[in-house]
Amino acid sequence: MIIDADAHVVETEHTWDFLDESEKKFRPQLFSSTDNPNMQYWFVEGKSVGFRPPTLTEQELIALSKQTGRELQTAPEARELRDVELRLQHMNKLGIDVQILFNTMWIARVADKAEAEIALCKSWNRWMAEVWKQGNNRLRWSCVVPAMTLSEAIEQMRYAKENGAVAVSLRPFEDNRHLVDPYFYPIYEEATRLNLVVAVHIANGSPQLLDQFKPRYDRMGGFAQFRIPTVITCLSLMMSDVPATFTKLRWAFVEASAQWVPWVVKEAIRRTGTKGFPKLPFKEFNIYVTTETNDDSIPTLRAKSTPSTSSAPTIWSPIRSRKRYWTTTRAGFTRSRLHTKS
Repeated sequence: MIIDADAHVVETEHTWDFLDESEKKFRPQLFSSTDNPNMQYWFVEGKSVGFRPPTLTEQELIALSKQTGRELQTAPEARELRDVELRLQHMNKLGIDVQILFNTMWIARVADKAEAEIALCKSWNRWMAEVWKQGNNRLRWSCVVPAMTLSEAIEQMRYAKENGAVAVSLRPFEDNRHLVDPYFYPIYEEATRLNLVVAVHIANGSPQLLDQFKPRYDRMGGFAQFRIPTVITCLSLMMSDVPATFTKLRWAFVEASAQWVPWVVKEAIRRTGTKGFPKLPFKEFNIYVTTETNDDSIPTLRAKSTPSTSSAPTIWSPIRSRKRYWTTTRAGFTRSRLHTKS
């Protein structure tokens, strides 16, 4: 089975058609930039919560494909899931059996009020449930949850599980809380019960950290704002009580590359100062990490992350080379084109 493990979906106006009548006051509004009409921004209650990737014309996609060397010509109806059947046809063309859909808008905080966050998450999850029902079980997804309201987060996780979700998305930082905070334990307990993966996609739900790490004098983009918090969270997880408390819970760290894995493993082993720390913490703690095609090869990363005195775990190899793919492995590395044993 071939699984695309991080197939983003771009939110559209239709995403918010699932709001309850009493929640329509929180409906995000889309505005275009006066400087660049192709750039659009979502606003919630008058506040910008992020940009919407532009919908490029066919000619623009052809030009971009030539520029990047990647095949990017896909119909907007398929990219935005306005036509689920067209999306499935495109998957057939690529040889993909299943896609795991991730949000685009939740890369940062989407609401300041708990009730607004509840409404937006609920609408997004209902949208994905509709897509899953139309997708012949080929379009699975990672749900978004209102982290400010744990009781509602758990209810939405249950709904998501019943409607095709395979993971729950959490950002490395949710406001002023880090993911190892015991505050999140009810979510982890429920994720374990539901057999949902906790997916830590590159993101940052802390407005303070986003502002602190905003590039002002350089061109490093969102590296410090989004990728570094993901790496920090992985190290923090391994050095916390969370893995021992939730021994069956699986973790996925998505879209942050994997070059940092050997460094983080080395730091975790060195900083624990205990002989009882596992020599293969990613395997022991059920942690999976996505790689990129310009990373070192998976065997190389595994070797760098494995003490010389211990045996390396079994690994499944990628079956095809593409610009962006992941392969699932028993060692805790994944690429976006998964090869799994069925």
